[in-house]
Amino acid sequence: MTLTEKVAYLKGLAEGLDLKKDDKETKIFEAIFDILEDLALTVTDIDEDLSAVEEFVDAIDEDLDELEEYVYCDEDDDFCCCDDDEDDLYEVECPSCGEEIFLDEEMLDEEYIECPACGEKLELDIDWDDCDCDCDCGCCGDEE
Repeated sequence: MTLTEKVAYLKGLAEGLDLKKDDKETKIFEAIFDILEDLALTVTDIDEDLSAVEEFVDAIDEDLDELEEYVYCDEDDDFCCCDDDEDDLYEVECPSCGEEIFLDEEMLDEEYIECPACGEKLELDIDWDDCDCDCDCGCCGDEE
């Protein structure tokens, strides 16, 4: 039995007592039952809102779990920010003109590249020891 049903049951019991309408006691009982009914409806609304909030928090928690897996990846995970991806781009700056150049994995294997802005040939001498990646994913040439 819900809270509102219990209040309705109490009201029915009080009506069965055949109390006189104009008595002070009857007026007090009616006021108490009205307050109880309002409280029961408020509690029911709060329960419904709480259920909606719980569902929303559960959804946020699941999304956060996925995000944590992505950011703090394990080597065994299939879903990891540190996985080698063919679309990875690396940014370098041309020492002659200061142009930002984006290189992909394939371009890193070349001995040199030509700056698209000034045409200067840039030698690629990559020192993987200077990599800032701390994820032990092998992207810095530290493969085991």
